[in-house]
Amino acid sequence: MKHFKTIAEFHHFVGLPAPLHPLLSVVDISTVPQSYNPESIKIVMDFYSISVKRMVNYKVQYGQRPFDFNDGIMSFISPNQVLSIDVDDKGKKVEKSGWVIYIHPDFIWNTALAKGIRQYDFWDYLLNEALFMSDKEEAIINSVIQSIFEEYKSNIDQFSKSIIISHIESLLNYADRFYHRQFITREKSNHQMLERLETLLTAYFNSDDLLSTGLPTVAYLADMLNLSPKYLSCMLKMLTGQNTQQHIHGKLIEKAKEKLSTTNLSVSEIAYGLGFEHLTSFSKLFKAKTSKSPIEFRASFN
Repeated sequence: MKHFKTIAEFHHFVGLPAPLHPLLSVVDISTVPQSYNPESIKIVMDFYSISVKRMVNYKVQYGQRPFDFNDGIMSFISPNQVLSIDVDDKGKKVEKSGWVIYIHPDFIWNTALAKGIRQYDFWDYLLNEALFMSDKEEAIINSVIQSIFEEYKSNIDQFSKSIIISHIESLLNYADRFYHRQFITREKSNHQMLERLETLLTAYFNSDDLLSTGLPTVAYLADMLNLSPKYLSCMLKMLTGQNTQQHIHGKLIEKAKEKLSTTNLSVSEIAYGLGFEHLTSFSKLFKAKTSKSPIEFRASFN
């Protein structure tokens, strides 16, 4: 494991010159020395990374999921995330192009961006949920990065920081817009994922898992679908207007209505069978979702 606390340490590790600013770096990926071909390495950085790149024969593993950079993609890595890096074929030349911006949290300290940077959901996406851009979108992103690069190369003055931060905010806002476009243009695959989620929830609520492990968590469902929890919730929100937790509750209420209307089980037995430790928690959720208590709902069928 390699832990990089400063951008300068990382530059030295990959064989790049020292950054022009101790808390900020804009790197042309084509300038990274070819000699940087680790057999396999895990890294952790104490700073943000925003990249737009194409890297043939280069593979990064995020958690348990591999991802290659053969296509032009934009990805985001926040501080303290663990990455495993590996070259796809040690005998092949790694072809690379694009940009990486490294931003230390101290660079944006005491600014509006420092307070708002984590509001962008894509910091919590997995690498295999990167942003795949159209040529037009990639040109827009590269134009903004070029502006950051020009300011980064200029002599630092009292305006430098605010100008760079303004460009970074534009970059993040464009990425947010393009991600929303990606959810829409990948409608077929996203609806297939929604169908898988519904199947997964139905199987879970029809099994004995509720008694042994309780209600399914967002993290559990995301892992079963090979997605990050944040990406899954954002995708569902775009498709249905509800996040993952709301889908879980929807399936729960559907199952509760079925048991209330077709069985003689007591409300307590139904609540316990659906993974609730306390009847009051079940009754409160049921009334919030249906405007009726479980007893009132059952009475409507008599």
